[in-house]
Amino acid sequence: MSARDEAVLAVESRSWQGPGPKERAIREQLGISPTRYYQLLNALLDDPQALAHAPVTVNRLRRVRDARRGRR
Repeated sequence: MSARDEAVLAVESRSWQGPGPKERAIREQLGISPTRYYQLLNALLDDPQALAHAPVTVNRLRRVRDARRGRR
């Protein structure tokens, strides 16, 4: 897992008051657009290394993703 992948998981593991501060942090800390961030994050949800690195965050996001899929 790359340092960028770890940084994406670190940003996602933080608690945010709303989308504005999080999007600002994505741009400033990672130097990527929020769209690219969510593309990378979604790919990490299926990566066993990401699960080993941040199991609480990855499992939480998997549950959210699965719930959204179930509603479609």
